[in-house]
Amino acid sequence: MINTVSLKELRPELPKVIGRIDSRLDRYVVTKRGRPIVVMLSIDDYESLMETLDILADPNAMAGLKKGHEDLRKGRTHSWAEIKRSLAKL
Repeated sequence: MINTVSLKELRPELPKVIGRIDSRLDRYVVTKRGRPIVVMLSIDDYESLMETLDILADPNAMAGLKKGHEDLRKGRTHSWAEIKRSLAKL
């Protein structure tokens, strides 16, 4: 959930806001004079976003994702039992 809070409103509520970010993964856009100035989010959210950006920036990862999506679309899939048998051979 994304919430918007002014800097003036945030100051006295900071411990509660941080608690909501930590426990409920809420996100906050902090404004100053009606203009967004900063985003507050949990470290888990931040790390997930950074990992996603790394994947999107990696041409090999993106090619693999596109191939996997195409395989799925065309029905080129394997059952869980086939995957387990294949992994057992390793």
